[in-house]
Amino acid sequence: MAESTLDRTDLLLLAQLQRNGRLTNAELAERVHLSPSACLRRVQRMERDGIIAGYRAEVDAERLGLGLQAFVRVQLSRHDAEAVAAFARFVNEWDEVVACHALTGDMDYLLQVVVRDLDHFSRFLLDRLLGQSGVADVNSSFVLRTVKAFGGMPLPQ
Repeated sequence: MAESTLDRTDLLLLAQLQRNGRLTNAELAERVHLSPSACLRRVQRMERDGIIAGYRAEVDAERLGLGLQAFVRVQLSRHDAEAVAAFARFVNEWDEVVACHALTGDMDYLLQVVVRDLDHFSRFLLDRLLGQSGVADVNSSFVLRTVKAFGGMPLPQ
């Protein structure tokens, strides 16, 4: 479904679901002024079309004992398909990496890493990341404070 086929009501539904994905269909319908059946049809259509890609719980990392977050920029020594695929496989196996983005510029990847503490980060960096053949350079920045956390995708006006 193209962005232009989302009407104002669809956008209101998405905004509400991004704020609280646990709303019941009846609550959601009331908030966007639809009947429950019309609301359910719209949500199911957006799920089927892949606009709503899924639902998940937002977990507090610190309450899980994961008190240190870092952004790690990685440069690979080789950029052939095999090296890139191998790096992607490894990254997807590491629980500490909660997001990984391929970049333009002087570094190839940006990893968002969440760990217990500096010792855990050090083990992750030395034993996993730097232990991978193909990693040429790594540059880490630790999060001091989160000014704005991910709160959902910006929706068209």
